[in-house]
Amino acid sequence: MRLPQYTADYDPYDAEPPEERVGWGGKAAFATMAGTVILGVTIMLAGTEGQAGPPQPPGERRQAHATPGGEESAAGIQPLPPAVPTWVSIPTIDVEAPLTGVGLDPDGWLEAPPEDIQNLAGWLQDAPAPGTRGTAVVVGHVDNAAGPAVFYGLGALAVGDTVEVIREDGIAARFSVYDIAVFDKESLPEYVYEDTGRPELRVITCGGSFEQGSGYSDNVVVFAHMTGRA
Repeated sequence: MRLPQYTADYDPYDAEPPEERVGWGGKAAFATMAGTVILGVTIMLAGTEGQAGPPQPPGERRQAHATPGGEESAAGIQPLPPAVPTWVSIPTIDVEAPLTGVGLDPDGWLEAPPEDIQNLAGWLQDAPAPGTRGTAVVVGHVDNAAGPAVFYGLGALAVGDTVEVIREDGIAARFSVYDIAVFDKESLPEYVYEDTGRPELRVITCGGSFEQGSGYSDNVVVFAHMTGRA
């Protein structure tokens, strides 16, 4: 079902992405509605149906309602000014990847990083920049035809793990994971992207079961809040 365009009650960050922007492939199965993003990549990993597939959060984290956590560690953290993010680092799962801006095409679908570049993630330019007040969004493929991609291991993260986003201004915004959950890709709840009043980050990839032709059934969503800078 076609969904309305992404809308938000904040002014979107309007800076231009880096000049060396990577070219896009075909339109991915992304859609946006009322401040939420639905991710449904239809890539096909050779042999996926016969393999265990990427790691997933525990079964009890399906459709779970994440609540902001780590209030003590987040206390006194001041939002950063807007700046283009250029790199994402997740040491626990050995992610070290460049970031490229993604946005909406003329039909309102959210663009995704090219499927053929395995170690590349995207940040949603129509959401707050990572480190600023509000909820920033980083997305990436779990796999492609060649094998595991940038966020293949995302489902193995745990509460307390660190995600670091390096920005064009040289600041590294450090985020702490406070929840990780799995949602049906057709019904991502609005609270995933709600403004909590502090700098937050969502990292999203595909998950769940895989079927040839339709791809993955779910989204893995990591919830994190900023706890420091470097």
